[in-house]
Amino acid sequence: MKWVTYQAGADVRTGVLDGESVRGLAAGTTLEGLLASGRLTEAGEDASRAPAEVRPLAEVRLLAPLRRPPSVRDGLCFLDHLRGCYRALGRDVELAEVWSRSPAFYFANADAIAGPYDDVPISPGSTMFDLELEVGAVIGRGGRDLHPDRAEAHIAGFTLFNDWTARDHQLVDLAQGIGMAKSKDGAITLGPALVTVDELEPYRRDGRLALELSATVNGAELTRGSLDRMDWTFGELLAYVSRGADLTPGAVIGSGTVPGGCLLEHVDTPDPADFARWLRPGDVVSLSGTGLGETRQTVTRGIDVIPLRPAAQGGTPR
Repeated sequence: MKWVTYQAGADVRTGVLDGESVRGLAAGTTLEGLLASGRLTEAGEDASRAPAEVRPLAEVRLLAPLRRPPSVRDGLCFLDHLRGCYRALGRDVELAEVWSRSPAFYFANADAIAGPYDDVPISPGSTMFDLELEVGAVIGRGGRDLHPDRAEAHIAGFTLFNDWTARDHQLVDLAQGIGMAKSKDGAITLGPALVTVDELEPYRRDGRLALELSATVNGAELTRGSLDRMDWTFGELLAYVSRGADLTPGAVIGSGTVPGGCLLEHVDTPDPADFARWLRPGDVVSLSGTGLGETRQTVTRGIDVIPLRPAAQGGTPR
């Protein structure tokens, strides 16, 4: 099934796509609630058999399927993405051995979810704003210390995932050395639907989902790749993420960026700040994936930055 959260007038509901219509459940039902209660399959049967309402798809606005997931993590499972970033920045593309030990990930901002057709403002003060083409796995059955060979059974479905990034702010985050912060704080796009695992089974090859993924900026293709080219599988990623930690239903875990799926990998100037293709107001960014649908969003102007006073040095009061 393809689960959506949609708006019709002032009403926000959850339902399933059925061709060119949406079969909605009762008001107050949320995808987060269905996942938490373990009733997703039962509710899907209800929506198919006896929906609370049926609306033409053209008459509703699709929102992020999960508007407030309990947590969001983003992995880095395509190592060629990292190599591409290093190459564009003139760095050695030979990765340190640590990258082969486990899949890297960081906690993202679960309060910054954007819908598949929402405008996205540039992060305040950023002049190096970027997109990232990813797929998000949504947890259906919670667990802890999962086995990599069985962890994918805990996934309810998948959705497109755009990890918008302010690259100039990321330089500050990296210099401070305590993890991603304002560079990743602006927006995370999910949608247009949560596509259940069974719906995507026809695309499975040699145990992996071979979903073709692509990203465009103003109609020009930026990259095209396939989900089955991940160096770390979702099973391995979930096993690592759940090591000593609980994964809860509704949690979202990103795949990491498809190689070539961000502007940083295409930087062609000695100084990245001089790169002419960073996103600007009016740019239209679209992600698409086999079986997952398509997002289409316009970048808008961000707010002006309110400057901070510099901290005192040596512990002297300001």
